[in-house]
Amino acid sequence: MKKQNIIKKARVVLRLLKEGMIFAYNELKSNKFCTFLSLLGVSIGIFCIVAVFTAIDALQNNVRKGFESLGSNAVQISKWPGMGAEDDQGNSVMNTTGEFKWWEYMRRPSITYEDYKFLKENSKKADAIVLNAGFRGLLKNGRNSIENGDIICPVGNFRKIVNVDLQDGRFFTEAEAGEGKTVAIIGYEVAQQLYPGQNPIGKLIKINGYGALIIGVFEKQGNSIVNMMQTDKAVFIPFKFGKMMASFDDMEDLTIIAVPKEGIDVDEFTGELKMLMRQHRRLRPSDKYNFSTMKMTTVMDMVKSVFAAINRVGWIIAGFSLLIGGFGIANIMFVSVKERTNIIGIEKALGAKKYVILTQFLTEAVLLAIAGAIVGILLVAIILLVAPIPPEYEVTLTFGNILAGVLIASIIGILSGMIPAHAAANLNPVDAINSK
Repeated sequence: MKKQNIIKKARVVLRLLKEGMIFAYNELKSNKFCTFLSLLGVSIGIFCIVAVFTAIDALQNNVRKGFESLGSNAVQISKWPGMGAEDDQGNSVMNTTGEFKWWEYMRRPSITYEDYKFLKENSKKADAIVLNAGFRGLLKNGRNSIENGDIICPVGNFRKIVNVDLQDGRFFTEAEAGEGKTVAIIGYEVAQQLYPGQNPIGKLIKINGYGALIIGVFEKQGNSIVNMMQTDKAVFIPFKFGKMMASFDDMEDLTIIAVPKEGIDVDEFTGELKMLMRQHRRLRPSDKYNFSTMKMTTVMDMVKSVFAAINRVGWIIAGFSLLIGGFGIANIMFVSVKERTNIIGIEKALGAKKYVILTQFLTEAVLLAIAGAIVGILLVAIILLVAPIPPEYEVTLTFGNILAGVLIASIIGILSGMIPAHAAANLNPVDAINSK
């Protein structure tokens, strides 16, 4: 008996949905222009929401990819402050007026090998500390060449710092790094440009005229808005090998990148690094910091807040469009109720319950809103197909964003159709049948 009741109710629901779809289709067909104007607001609103969601997802994935090249708990020490760098009090280097005090940072001493060595020998909380030294030079293989290529000469266990796997080959060992062996690990794009259609492992690459044996190729990292450790266009060689080609004076601004041991708090670890740097540089308690520290966690929090602000702006823009669209749907539904008053009266006289009439009109309102949502989503899809988006920036209309757009439109449809549906459900059968 219970099973039969469930089947009976399911049939009633399906019948109501079917009738609602028929009424919605007839409404769309009979009032094309009015329906178009009314649903335009919903289409624009859903377009804005889905477009913003899609753009934010693409930006977040792109930025995350850039940060993933370094550990999420990494701390960077440099002469110049980057995004998220902290001052003496642990606040952002940007002052209250948003001014960047470049004239103060320019007078700071550069990061040195001695700074790195002191931190490495005295830090108790570090799992790995690397001096990121580098310069630009000419990379060649036969007639193929890359001018101003990035040549990175890390000091320390950089495998714990760089979160990019090898596509082929191996990393150089500590012994090879310590002895300054003439070996190299090249980036994906370097391999494509200098060794097209070849496996570069075991081949020689000329770096400023010096030959090096290629022992590894990094996986493709791809371009990112934020490249904390770009490997695609770089060549990694042992530090001592790099010193044969360039002195520290020729190298670009050096940085120290460190990661804490497992279980060590990043703030605690950063405090230790600051203390050791001050100690090594013989800074008095009253002296300002002459170096900058930047925590990846702080940078990622800042990025999240920026995306949250963009998201809010998108919601505000879309909200106005959805509000207009909601009024448009409500207007269509009131017209529909007026045109079908006689039919409603006959249905109620034949015993139709209030919830039956209510469901019919709510279904119609929701379907009208979903029709507008589909148009908005299709507009996003078309723009993604025709827009000149670089291939390395993956912008995808995900199922989650499509579902979010449809659900939001459904809610707008329910809210917009509630009052007209309630009015239809409460019509007096006699008055409704006799209305003109």
